[in-house]
Amino acid sequence: MFNNERYIRQMILPGFGQAAQDKLRAAKVLIIGMGGLGCPALQYLVGAGVGTIGLMDGDAVSMSNLHRQLLFNESDIGKNKASVAAEKMKALDPEIDFVVYPFQLNNRNALDHIVAYDMVIDGTDNFAAKYMINDACVLLDRPFVYGAVSRYQGQVSVFNLPVNEGRSLNYRDLFPVPPARGEIQSCEEAGVIGVLPGIIGAMQASEAVKLITGLGQSLYGRLYNYDLWQARSYEIVLSLHPDVTEIDKDRFMQSDYSFECEEGEEDIPEVNVTEFNRLLQDANVFVLDVRERHEFPKIDFSDAQIPMSELQASMETLPAKEICVICHQGIRSVYAAQLIKTRRNLPVYSLKGGLTAYFNQNEI
Repeated sequence: MFNNERYIRQMILPGFGQAAQDKLRAAKVLIIGMGGLGCPALQYLVGAGVGTIGLMDGDAVSMSNLHRQLLFNESDIGKNKASVAAEKMKALDPEIDFVVYPFQLNNRNALDHIVAYDMVIDGTDNFAAKYMINDACVLLDRPFVYGAVSRYQGQVSVFNLPVNEGRSLNYRDLFPVPPARGEIQSCEEAGVIGVLPGIIGAMQASEAVKLITGLGQSLYGRLYNYDLWQARSYEIVLSLHPDVTEIDKDRFMQSDYSFECEEGEEDIPEVNVTEFNRLLQDANVFVLDVRERHEFPKIDFSDAQIPMSELQASMETLPAKEICVICHQGIRSVYAAQLIKTRRNLPVYSLKGGLTAYFNQNEI
């Protein structure tokens, strides 16, 4: 029997009460990946009183984890993350049922494990895992609470909610083509500021709480983007992508997701600052700034600014030229170039390191 005194501060909220708390108590949530996103998501779901929480991760705690995975300490180094996290959360709330999966998800075990839960929170840090989780959730009709971080930027959204007509939005509508090997750097390669995963992971927990209780408005249909460095946020409205086809169980079971994400369809060439300076002098190259309109610094050398949040709807306005896409740090520009490439046959480039690298190299 749960002790409601623990949750009294949320139960007295208007519209919350015993009914919402009972829904949390009955809920079952699976967190896949107990790293920078999974740790804060877990802590806040435990605090909220989610009755059953699955923890899946085959990795061990390492020293480089500790700056952002604050659930762990030095004495945990070398131990399995999921097992350690469960033990520590039992000390916080022994009434919650924790189910530990001290191994990695794969397409042979995904359906058997995910089917036991009401939803999945994505705490993974690679595209192969995200596509696999997405496809399994689509096959099982389970909501997928997505999160991602890199450097100073993070993203959150919700996929695969029931809709009245047609199919639900899923992760493949956001990224219909898996990136080729090396296109998008991992946190290990690109780095990440420690507090960012905490912010994004806590937001994922809040989305899960809203889905469970039926309160508030979820991020379904919207991709929330947070730029910690500039203390700015913006949203991209998502729509069904015409190239996304129905996910087939037989194909899911036979797929090698790591291979698909390593191969991709086609690399998006990245140009360095020296090459970009040359492209600026080429009248046949169209420079497209996909930063949001509120972002600084303002520049006068792009041919157009179409924010990432408006790009899909503005695709027909792009000229029949080669395009070089730029953004703040060279992350969104790869995504944007990839989206443009799916609709056009002309060359598309991305400025490596973005305007940050440009201004660092062109300092006077």
